[in-house]
Amino acid sequence: MDKKLFSIKKIEAAAAVALALTCVLSTVSFDRRCGEVRENVLRLHVIANSDSGADQSVKLKVRDAVLENGSGIFDGSVTVDNAIEKLSPRTGELERTADRVLAENGAAYKARVEIGDEYFSTRTYEDVTLPAGRYTAVRVILGEGKGKNWWCVMFPPLCLPAAEKQTELDAVLSEDGVRLVKSNPKYEIRFKAVEIFEKIRSYFN
Repeated sequence: MDKKLFSIKKIEAAAAVALALTCVLSTVSFDRRCGEVRENVLRLHVIANSDSGADQSVKLKVRDAVLENGSGIFDGSVTVDNAIEKLSPRTGELERTADRVLAENGAAYKARVEIGDEYFSTRTYEDVTLPAGRYTAVRVILGEGKGKNWWCVMFPPLCLPAAEKQTELDAVLSEDGVRLVKSNPKYEIRFKAVEIFEKIRSYFN
């Protein structure tokens, strides 16, 4: 092989390796910034039994009843740090509220409420995008919980009408964190890269 051609190929290979390494380091750095969001955001998910019209409809009725009857829970006072302490004593109450709505609407299944660490893919609500990864979440699971879910940010209470304490994102996130979660086209590829990265990491955890 011509020495000049061999040298060019070596340079191209080195450039490709450098580019790949830069992309990996950039993704890892971006994922660390995403970690701030995961650590400070408490999520609420109401998961339907299935994707049938009836199950999806009753899911929204359960959501409304749970939000309405969950006094002192959905007012912005429950945070990531105190979620288990404040919510654990009231899971039975929330389940009874959900079960009542299910029974009134002829559903042949019941609800359960779980609080814990869960993996979620990248999701956008209005102008807020939450990166993929593991979050503390309150999950109201209806029946088999195999349908599409309604989700919201419970703390800071960005989309809960019952919230009285309107904590803003910038009160719990740094300036970089707020900038990250605000939907921005330049972050779309990074969010997808982080999602792949987090799926792999979640698989081994």
